[in-house]
Amino acid sequence: MREIVLDTETTGLDPLKGDRIVEIGCVELVNHRATGKTYHQYINPERSMSEEVVAVHGLTEEFLSDKPKFSEIADDFLAFVGDDAKLVIHNAAFDMKFLNCELEKAEKPTLSYDRVIDTLIIARQKFPGSPVNLNALCKRFNIDLSRRTVHGALLDSELLADVYIELTISKELKFAEQTEKKEKTEVQKIVSRETLSPRDFPIRAEELESHRRFVGKIKNNLWGISLEETGNL
Repeated sequence: MREIVLDTETTGLDPLKGDRIVEIGCVELVNHRATGKTYHQYINPERSMSEEVVAVHGLTEEFLSDKPKFSEIADDFLAFVGDDAKLVIHNAAFDMKFLNCELEKAEKPTLSYDRVIDTLIIARQKFPGSPVNLNALCKRFNIDLSRRTVHGALLDSELLADVYIELTISKELKFAEQTEKKEKTEVQKIVSRETLSPRDFPIRAEELESHRRFVGKIKNNLWGISLEETGNL
């Protein structure tokens, strides 16, 4: 099962009043695990922004002035999200409204709300009465927030991917994954011990003879050594 965790940064709060997307970040999950595939794009909004908005995401008009317009990246974005992957978004109504407005302007197919998994709704149901913004959820699940000095679409998608897994994964599956990880670690330790550099001294004659006697006692052994050859009979 393929899922796309998605986030946007914008020039304001309402695309119907002329606000535009300035950044898109996406993280691919397959069967609830990050694949390492991402999509990230800064976008020239072709309009000005207030100082308050710039303070949120740190993207200035000067920085965005040489970036592509949304119409120029729309096909690449749609190719990454595909036709049927679920779209995992925190407060999905906000991002979907912006994305579909931009897609309509670019005369591209819009995204269906049927594809959306809204982590804000999941978090509110799971933790009623508690803060459920991205920062609060990361702190609840002990997810490292040290890199989040400002909002960033790709970073926030990466953080949301971790939050989404914590919100939806069952305790049984989490325990099974932890057990599997522990078992792999133990196997790696054993392999590490067994692949130490070879001994740098020769086998003694008595060691070799002892080995031949032991093997000779094994009936039809693979080495074809018989008891007679060991001198035991």
